[in-house]
Amino acid sequence: MKTFAPEPAAPPPLGEFELIDRFFSRPGHRLPTQVVLGIGDDCALLQPTPGMQWAVSSDMLVCGRHFFPDVSPHSLGHKALAVNLSDLAACGATPVGFTLALSLPQSDAAWLDGFSRGLLELADAHHCSLVGGDTTRGPLTISITVFGEIPPGQALLRSGAVVSDDVWVSGTLGDAALALDCLNGHRNISAPALALARERLERPTPRIGLGTALRGIASSAADISDGLAGDLGHIVRRSGVGAVLDAHAVFSLFTPSHLKDPGSGGACDTSPSPDDVARYTLYGGDDYELVFTASPLQRTTLGAIASQTGTPLTRIGQIVIGDGIELVNSQGTPWKAHGRSFDHFAG
Repeated sequence: MKTFAPEPAAPPPLGEFELIDRFFSRPGHRLPTQVVLGIGDDCALLQPTPGMQWAVSSDMLVCGRHFFPDVSPHSLGHKALAVNLSDLAACGATPVGFTLALSLPQSDAAWLDGFSRGLLELADAHHCSLVGGDTTRGPLTISITVFGEIPPGQALLRSGAVVSDDVWVSGTLGDAALALDCLNGHRNISAPALALARERLERPTPRIGLGTALRGIASSAADISDGLAGDLGHIVRRSGVGAVLDAHAVFSLFTPSHLKDPGSGGACDTSPSPDDVARYTLYGGDDYELVFTASPLQRTTLGAIASQTGTPLTRIGQIVIGDGIELVNSQGTPWKAHGRSFDHFAG
């Protein structure tokens, strides 16, 4: 007689507190001296280093709005914290700790394992401890509040740019926007090239080392989350000035992954047009680089900082009397770029 083994029973769903204990509690993990009490009570207790100020920032990621449903949970954990650390970098603050509020459709152990590893690996790399939070059932949503420290009077703000300052950008721009174009079916590049671009989109590098090095050097700063034009726009509005940008310098920031990948062959369906390049560099967003201003007298110092931090820095323009941002070519003729930076409530 033929017999059939019963289907193995599905593991019971994890309860809220089991979920926290299994994936986010870290018994024996060494906490920073500023964290008096971490996970386990109704509140964490934090004590800033004497003579320091707190820098605090919150960000929320919503499935389908900020990330694709099929994103690797490990990458999502990394990005969820990286976008918050980027805010600390833009302020010049040193990370200390963070809280995590997590809404989950279900308690999927495999997903939680990948997500928590990606999250905590980046946290450990920046000595930033998880100190509390909340979990609930609902649409996949991740909200993090991060805490950092900074000496009083040394925070990099959006309001400090002055006329004649240089405008600088770290790293490169546009890979994240290129990846979004491909994933949304608007452009076709090779699989290896897309993997490189998607890495920039889903695993950004928070520029913490650069941000702290810019204390006392930069006059203003912001991180590029919604696009260079939009985030530099915050600086010029808060500072009551204008900016003139060199189109060639701005467009040179786009060094797309399909050009950097020697094995990609005919990776791209068509070479990006000038309008594409302008859109990627000015309006793309999700780069999490820093845009900042500094006196021309700081150019040598900034060259040394670029070397010390291993972060390329490009001077792209100048702060001027006026308002808004103007893009000009090598002859000083205005370049009309079409697009707009990301806005959650636009369109």
